[in-house]
Amino acid sequence: MLALLIALMLMSVALAGALDVWSLQRRREQERQLLFAGDQYRLAILRYYRVGRVYPASVDDLLNDTRFPAPMHHLRRIYPDPITGKTDWLSLRLGDRIYGVYSNSDAPTIKRSGFPRRYQEFENEQTYQGWKFLYLAAGLRAAPSVASGAGIRPR
Repeated sequence: MLALLIALMLMSVALAGALDVWSLQRRREQERQLLFAGDQYRLAILRYYRVGRVYPASVDDLLNDTRFPAPMHHLRRIYPDPITGKTDWLSLRLGDRIYGVYSNSDAPTIKRSGFPRRYQEFENEQTYQGWKFLYLAAGLRAAPSVASGAGIRPR
């Protein structure tokens, strides 16, 4: 009977360790997805700006740019924030125009180094809110107060 209890205890300790490893792997995968989704928004803003020299007013403009006779689609779809699981991205704004997005999650990051060159400023950020995916045209600078309300959703 004692041997069975000891075996059960050892199995539960091993299972707890496996769950910790799985949880860490899941968070790392969410970080990879966050880098992908955030980059999709950054690239869509860049493309939108390059064809018309103005930033989008909303995510709708990235999904369906009707400034030209043939509508353009700079963003395929609205990507959810992989960390929160929602489309609750916060936006970076210059006036009433969006120039970037970032996660609404204040969870601590796992990745602290080894970012692509365009995201080197993410190094040593403590939370996902520090990972700002933005495009600023040459000569433009971010305003001191850049955050906008939560919820990147089409109107």
